[in-house]
Amino acid sequence: MNAIPSLLQRRRLAPLSRALILATALCAGPAFALSPPPPASAPSHAGIIGLEESFLAPQHWIAQLPNPDAVILDRAGIAAQNARMRQLDGSIHDLRALPANLPRAFVAEQINGISRAPSRTLYDVQGKEVGSAQLKAVTDNLALDRIADNRPIQYGLVVHRAALRAFPTELRVFSSKGDTDIDRFQESALFPGDAVAVLHESADGKWVFVSSERYAAWMEKRFVGVGSSEQVLGYGQSGPYRVITGATAHTVHTPEEPRVSDLQLEMGVRVPVLVDWPAMTPVNGQQAHASHVIQLPVRNDDGSLALVPALLPRSQDTASDYLPLTQRNLISQAFKFLGERYGWGHSYDTRDCSGFVSEIYRSFGVLLPRNTSAQAISPALDRIAFNDKDGKSKRDAAIAGLNVGDLIYIPGHVMMAIGQSNGMTWVIHDTSGGSWFDAGGKRVHASLNGVSVTPLQPMMASDTASYIDRMTNIQRIRPQATK
Repeated sequence: MNAIPSLLQRRRLAPLSRALILATALCAGPAFALSPPPPASAPSHAGIIGLEESFLAPQHWIAQLPNPDAVILDRAGIAAQNARMRQLDGSIHDLRALPANLPRAFVAEQINGISRAPSRTLYDVQGKEVGSAQLKAVTDNLALDRIADNRPIQYGLVVHRAALRAFPTELRVFSSKGDTDIDRFQESALFPGDAVAVLHESADGKWVFVSSERYAAWMEKRFVGVGSSEQVLGYGQSGPYRVITGATAHTVHTPEEPRVSDLQLEMGVRVPVLVDWPAMTPVNGQQAHASHVIQLPVRNDDGSLALVPALLPRSQDTASDYLPLTQRNLISQAFKFLGERYGWGHSYDTRDCSGFVSEIYRSFGVLLPRNTSAQAISPALDRIAFNDKDGKSKRDAAIAGLNVGDLIYIPGHVMMAIGQSNGMTWVIHDTSGGSWFDAGGKRVHASLNGVSVTPLQPMMASDTASYIDRMTNIQRIRPQATK
């Protein structure tokens, strides 16, 4: 098996055309009515069948719900759900369970699981073929021959939004000339405060191979501060907190401490608050009454971890704890990303399909696997599975039974159901594209390339197969009996 398919199979997106890449979040609530075919007279806003201007506001969808503020899972229920996820889902890594000394075979297995040498043609940002010498330099930098027989484990906190890469390189590579959105070496991203175990270092000393709770890959060494297990795993485990509830939030600009200046924090990131900070004592040159004094990790010159105060303006969209998991909040949180550029593997300081889902649910304190391949089959969620033998009647019945926020999966793609309008089921998703038939019967392609609202029924995977035909799973979060 060549490297590119093997990487894609591990990821949130399978090797489909870019027109198929979509994404979203989940919830639970009253079932939708069975959708009739799209009416011939359905309006078309911005070229999308059935779309009306009002559909681009969360209020349209919330107004349809009979009880939008009913709690789907309370804090105890979410804690139980997360415990089930950690127990049952193999894509979730328990950092506390790693041995104090990492055997060579274990480290090599982790690296080889994602860093397989490419065997198909790749292109750089200028459209030039990436040569064998370049690829050899990339694979040599893995330093597999330097893996120690037993390496003492190191723990660290991420200090800045950091890309996770399949290889220890900034080289961006693509499957075709001119298509530079989907970097085949880009895997994911980690955020300030995320805990990691450091397993290995690259030959050039600029990269480390890390395992976080949800993903293992390469990141730049400069973005992690190494500390004790107690310091790292205990960070932010006791309140009070601020949880980022906007799409992003930013700390204040501070020339006195550039390590925490203008720092981007993503939805769902939780940071501890220093409530006892003296009122008249400035934080990095600024009095703190108009901000929350939070504690953030930084990397010292020697690579060690330190925790320092920083200011998070009260104008930023944050909360004192995770949000209640309700239909209103699920829809509201999803729509905060509306129009954001699609970012494969969290490129462009944004997110991709499964990242979109994960960030939304992280704002409620809910843990999800990183990629659609794992999300779609997670035994910790309430799953409805489909196979090639399942026909139209079963699929239509499943669509009829959708709850607001249910996750709908096709290969490499996930959508979030948000309601019914103009005779169709609607989804919000982070997508690079989509296609449907126009009034003349021609399949048209749209470079949506961002978080979008579209109807489900018209979406086509090919000239003959719809997204519903390709549906592999529906997942939802709701109370479950203890297994």
